[in-house]
Amino acid sequence: MNLWFRLIWMLITSRWRGRAGLFDTTSLKFTVLPNDLDFNGHINNGRYLTLADIGRMDYVLRTGAARVALRHRALPIVGDVTAKFRRELRLFQRYELQSRLLGWHDKWTYMEHRFVHQGKVVGVVVMRGVFRAPDGPLAPQVFLEELNISAAPPPLPVWVLSWSQICDELSESLRREESAPEKTHAEAV
Repeated sequence: MNLWFRLIWMLITSRWRGRAGLFDTTSLKFTVLPNDLDFNGHINNGRYLTLADIGRMDYVLRTGAARVALRHRALPIVGDVTAKFRRELRLFQRYELQSRLLGWHDKWTYMEHRFVHQGKVVGVVVMRGVFRAPDGPLAPQVFLEELNISAAPPPLPVWVLSWSQICDELSESLRREESAPEKTHAEAV
């Protein structure tokens, strides 16, 4: 339930945080609450992904990308996510969620969400996603044009390109598996 409160609080307070540029890093401050914890007494790894969703929504609202998406009746779709957990966040610790655009190409947009406690990155979530309009994915170029931004995409880090290729390969593997005739477990082994 606290995620709904955090989401509503983010929506209410986004105006006071001001507008952000497409290449800015947006920031939200949170405190670890009891229902964020797993049995080990630290934030559950799945909670990081949900909190990254809130950070991404804040970024999209503050950069104006939400207005473009609404005009095109496009919904945000997460395609793939990867996470790196470096240190624990424990009950009642305060932390900052920093969200920024890493870059884009013809289809995917890449975002990074850093969880920072006492100046140290304790976790990172990286997402590739699209905005899907009724007639298909909305190209990043549409956002640039409607936000009056004339910029080339920043070069993506090599590890992001490698990760993206692995995601594409997994998707292709799953498509082949789904289109193949069904095999029994014994035949598959």
